[in-house]
Amino acid sequence: MDQVECIVIGGGVIGLAVARALALDGREVVVLEAAPAIGTETSSRNSEVIHAGLYYPTASLKARLCVPGRRALYAYCEERGIPHRRCGKLVVAASSAETERLDAIMQRGLANGVEDLRLLTKSEAQAMEPALDCVAALHSPSTGILDSHAFMLNLLGDAEAAGAALALRSPVLGGAIEPGGIIIRVGGDDPIDLGCRLLVNCAGLHATSLMAAIEGFPDTAVPALRFAKGNYFVLAGSSPFSRLVYPVPEPGGLGVHLTLDLGGAARFGPDVEWIGAIDYDVDPQRATGFYEAIRRYWPALRDDSLHPGYAGIRPKASRPESQDDFIIEGAGTHGVAGIINLFGIESPGLTAALAIGDLVATMARDEAT
Repeated sequence: MDQVECIVIGGGVIGLAVARALALDGREVVVLEAAPAIGTETSSRNSEVIHAGLYYPTASLKARLCVPGRRALYAYCEERGIPHRRCGKLVVAASSAETERLDAIMQRGLANGVEDLRLLTKSEAQAMEPALDCVAALHSPSTGILDSHAFMLNLLGDAEAAGAALALRSPVLGGAIEPGGIIIRVGGDDPIDLGCRLLVNCAGLHATSLMAAIEGFPDTAVPALRFAKGNYFVLAGSSPFSRLVYPVPEPGGLGVHLTLDLGGAARFGPDVEWIGAIDYDVDPQRATGFYEAIRRYWPALRDDSLHPGYAGIRPKASRPESQDDFIIEGAGTHGVAGIINLFGIESPGLTAALAIGDLVATMARDEAT
């Protein structure tokens, strides 16, 4: 049986960031990805937004990783020439009842270390975005957008330059915890049993089912997971906005917001659709709810101007003590040496990816001592 020091399961942005950090730490790393290409699920089905760090409870992992991750991500994009734009965003209150929630979002953002927030009056917001209708707004200049695939290619390049290897079309079928380490059964064209001393589970939507297939790992250490499908619709024609526009958040997500790609085209979403199985089809009938939500801040949106775009799925992992937060756990939590699990890595996972990689590398060093 072949042996390797570290196996990272999942070739999305988080798995690649973790592999990069481990390889730069001098570890032997193999990344196992079931798909024929990197980043084909959650990493490529999102808004490609660089989040400032406004919304998350200050003690949460999301808050603690988003702000340093965002700073590191902007620096990394600048250094590598990765296409990105610090376009900023407006969080808008569509009614006077929502203005207090804007102030609460600002206070939370300030507590999280977001240093450049400013509350705007209606006239100030409309001076920035004339097509916008709102009662007030919160301006976040540090929010931006990036080319997520270019980011992933750079992470992979760094990891491979440091000695890591990527194995595509290599689904993990199961495994077992043995006295000398972890054995992973890998399928695909060339099935193999692969042993490792450190297993990092970055399998995203499949992270919980993966651990259920590892013999000897306690069921009680695997959190509940729900799938929140987010549908996106694209705007026909040009957008009148130069910044991202978000409503105040809603349960399960940040509301139907307007984001831009690097070419200036607008897309709207995601909404929240709780599903029981992975399904990426966008129902055109959902556009009715999108028109209603968008017209609260853009009344001039024309009929028949939205078309189905794509859908992504957010893995919502939860425990009583960690509702709607990242769950990143090693042996100190679950009791099994050599396994680090990442559950519920959704937004702002893309923004926090470099910080998550650094955290896992630190945990791996601690596991080895």
